[in-house]
Amino acid sequence: MNIVHASPSDFDPAREVVINREQREDAGDVDALVMAAFGPGRFAKTAERLREKSALIAGFTIRDEHQALIGSVRLWAVRSGEAKAAFLGPIAVAKTIRSTGLGGQLVARCIEEARRMELDGILLIGDPPYFERFGFQPAPKAVFGGPVNPARVMWLPLNGVSPDGAVLPVS
Repeated sequence: MNIVHASPSDFDPAREVVINREQREDAGDVDALVMAAFGPGRFAKTAERLREKSALIAGFTIRDEHQALIGSVRLWAVRSGEAKAAFLGPIAVAKTIRSTGLGGQLVARCIEEARRMELDGILLIGDPPYFERFGFQPAPKAVFGGPVNPARVMWLPLNGVSPDGAVLPVS
């Protein structure tokens, strides 16, 4: 399925969206949406190196009324010290409908999934002002195997365990 970018008039942010579990047949659309959102520069990032080696534990998608993919997010299996965690990202939303709340709905769905899986928490590299509203906090003891701005490393604790040490992929 090809991505058809929704125009702002095609998407009503007030309508209820359906967040679906990503299916195998969604992979091409998800890859295209992520590429459109982040470009090829994403392949140079430390987060991408971690994702390449980690098992995908969940993915979620949102499609518009024409079945075009307009939002996606994935969770990857990682650990840091004793913490069994999910690494969240990337979150991608079609350019024409960013800032409509879809990204936040995808993050909330990831949090729900991590709780269901009884993980210790969710780790990510992202914008603190955006993620703090979900309860994410700085994770200064989580160490990535490549360049990362430590101020952007965040953790959502789901119990008393915190990331402490190298962030490692779990396959």
